[in-house]
Amino acid sequence: QVQLVESGGGLVQAGGSLRLSCAASGRTFSTYTMGWFRQAPGEEREFVSAISWNGASTYYVDSVKGRFTIFGDNGKKMVYLQMNSLRPEETAVYYCAADLSGCSNNGCHLLGSWGQGTQVTVSS
Repeated sequence: QVQLVESGGGLVQAGGSLRLSCAASGRTFSTYTMGWFRQAPGEEREFVSAISWNGASTYYVDSVKGRFTIFGDNGKKMVYLQMNSLRPEETAVYYCAADLSGCSNNGCHLLGSWGQGTQVTVSS
């Protein structure tokens, strides 16, 4: 099982940027599709973005396309989510996820594990 630790969340004004980081441990990390999900208060957890193990494929929910970028560094066992032009409605806890399958821009199925999450707050 891969252990995940997210960081990089915080408070930002609308239109601002944040970069989330996800540090992974585990020998099979490099073969996993990794991703980011978010959960706002009172809402269900939703898919945001995913990246295949070799970086060849990326997936984004429509609402973040053109603003968010997912990328990884297998050597460092890191996955990142660069978030630009943030909106207040994107205030949520953001979770890193490991070992995803069946990914499309509509989402992925989680086979592996979640991180503990990092809070992102976007003020208007």
